Amino acid sequence: MRETPRAEPPQPRPHRAVAHTAGALGTGTPHRSDGRPPHTPRGARQSGPGDRPGTTPPVPGRPAVFWSLVTLAVVTWQVLVHGPLARLDESLSRALVDSVPRGLSESAADLGNMSVALPVLACAMAYAVRRGRRAAALCAGLAMALVPLLVLPLKIWTGRPGPLEPWAQGYYPSGHTATAMVAYVGAALLVSRRLLPLAVLLTAVTATGLVLRGFHWPLDVLASVALCLPLLRWPVVAARYRRPPGT
Repeated sequence: MRETPRAEPPQPRPHRAVAHTAGALGTGTPHRSDGRPPHTPRGARQSGPGDRPGTTPPVPGRPAVFWSLVTLAVVTWQVLVHGPLARLDESLSRALVDSVPRGLSESAADLGNMSVALPVLACAMAYAVRRGRRAAALCAGLAMALVPLLVLPLKIWTGRPGPLEPWAQGYYPSGHTATAMVAYVGAALLVSRRLLPLAVLLTAVTATGLVLRGFHWPLDVLASVALCLPLLRWPVVAARYRRPPGT
């Protein structure tokens, strides 16, 4: 009877690459067989708060948004009940109105007109779309569209009279300040962060002109700034989380 030969154990093939071998000096660190670095090295990932992974890139601005909403709530409450903050606001306004020539203050307030601010934002949105930042441009446009939807109900609800027109109502918050802030700051976020100081300056000039001319109380413009800050976070988040080209 013929004896069946025993199977030989498999022999290692020296010309075949091994997918994962021990690292240099026996560290046990896996590496690619061809010597190239991995496509997504772990060391390149950015960590979030507390060095926790999975939050790349980190989203700033949450504390600022929270405090802006708190400010808006407190100021609105003081205006509704005509509290001490509202009375101080009226005293300050009476001291500031017409403290500069009206032509100068009116020119500054006109920066918040739709006919001036909207073309600036429209040009910035077109530039962002051309550069591939469509989501950020859409968020900036949505923020501007929400301005009247948020401002008008507050005007009707509070019914605050104006500094120079006590018989009229609907001055709180300032629509011109909100328009200027969303348009100019939003345009700077879409085009270049280096333009942010200029955008903040234009918003401040608009708000100052409204107060000095007597078109709004100081708290009116402060409430508009607090209202618009959460809206401007949308284009920031959209720009940070946009997908890189070619992916």
